[in-house]
Amino acid sequence: MPETFDLILKCGTVVNQDGTGGRDVGVRDGRIAGLGDFAAAQAGEIIDCTGLHILPGIIDTQVHLREPGGEHKEDLETGGRAAVMGGITGVFEMPNTNPLTISAETHADKVARARNRMQCDFAFYIGGTRDNAGELAELERLEGCAGVKVFMGSSTGSLLVEDDGGVERILSAISRRAAFHSEDEYRLEARKGEQVSGDPASHPVWRDPEAARLCTERLIGIARKTGKRIHVLHISTAEEWPLLAANKDLVSVEVTPNHLTLAAPEAYQRLGTLVQMNPPVRGIRHRDAIWHGVTSGVADIIGSDHAPHTLEEKAKPYPQSPSGMPGVQTLVPVMLDHINAGRLSLERFVDMTGHAANRLFQTARKGRIAVGYDADFTVVDLKAKRTISNDWIESRCGWTPYDGKAVTGWPRGTIIRGRRVMWDDEITGPAGGQPIGFSETV
Repeated sequence: MPETFDLILKCGTVVNQDGTGGRDVGVRDGRIAGLGDFAAAQAGEIIDCTGLHILPGIIDTQVHLREPGGEHKEDLETGGRAAVMGGITGVFEMPNTNPLTISAETHADKVARARNRMQCDFAFYIGGTRDNAGELAELERLEGCAGVKVFMGSSTGSLLVEDDGGVERILSAISRRAAFHSEDEYRLEARKGEQVSGDPASHPVWRDPEAARLCTERLIGIARKTGKRIHVLHISTAEEWPLLAANKDLVSVEVTPNHLTLAAPEAYQRLGTLVQMNPPVRGIRHRDAIWHGVTSGVADIIGSDHAPHTLEEKAKPYPQSPSGMPGVQTLVPVMLDHINAGRLSLERFVDMTGHAANRLFQTARKGRIAVGYDADFTVVDLKAKRTISNDWIESRCGWTPYDGKAVTGWPRGTIIRGRRVMWDDEITGPAGGQPIGFSETV
């Protein structure tokens, strides 16, 4: 008797760890139960994926969803809607909320707020501070915890551990991979005079490449001393890549679509404060170096650094304007456009958005199309030609720096644990987001 499934994704091209090819995917009880050639009669529901590519569900490992404390520009519900509309099945959310996510209580509050309210699955970082370092070994093992996040340079929010001693204390206390915002706070303070009032193009002059390189060098030294794994977020400079390449036994590396796509001075001339982020969008030399980091394999993962602010907040004159821009919904179409332009392969994209989260952070049953894994899929149309617009954005902030950008490649569907939650630009079901599990904390 033929095997039966709850759902079959038929006639699509599957991209996973063993290559790319035409296969059906059978789903039972929310998990992948078979790969092969199945008859339509073998399932209660069929999704026709003819002409489409079925990717492992994409996990965006760096988003800021602003709840609690910043709900006027984003909350967990609107951020989750933005994620699934863009083909994202899971997110890792950052701790610089108000109150900060630095205790078991604040972490549990976020999990409770998100469960069955977010459309996508989720995990939350615990912020590492001098005061909670002694508790981090327990905090990093909480349900739905993606690990510890440390800000070595000030950004949005008040989390900051700028000194080597504080970072060493945090790394000494934990066992999981920790994520870092790597900009040297001492250099940022010393260079504040480089800010030009009303001129956001001075942002990368103030937060110069040396601030990033110097901090990454310090951070790698501390990781080497403590023997701990680190994940360096949103690399933005050419100067950091030799350091990162020389220390791949301990260091994993994130890049963002923004740093791969935008460049000074054009982006600042066109977008002004809308393109202001930390670390900054820099010149073409740095963008080219980041692409080399991708093609050479030194870069491990792509994260959006989704960090929404309202247009009213961004309209404040620089440097009163806040840093950050939305990105979770545009990660997939922007990167598919790069794929169609020949800048990276679809397989490399899958490695950096699904497999990497599984490999680096040990996501349990997520990040691969394999029997036994959660039935999480990002279904894309590589040939679709669309234009990204503010009207399409689900984030409460209501805008994107890519408004008006024509792209080739579009997310057609988002399937999470066997549930179709987005199809053809329509969110199709009630929210059912759950905490992401991690093998290191089972």
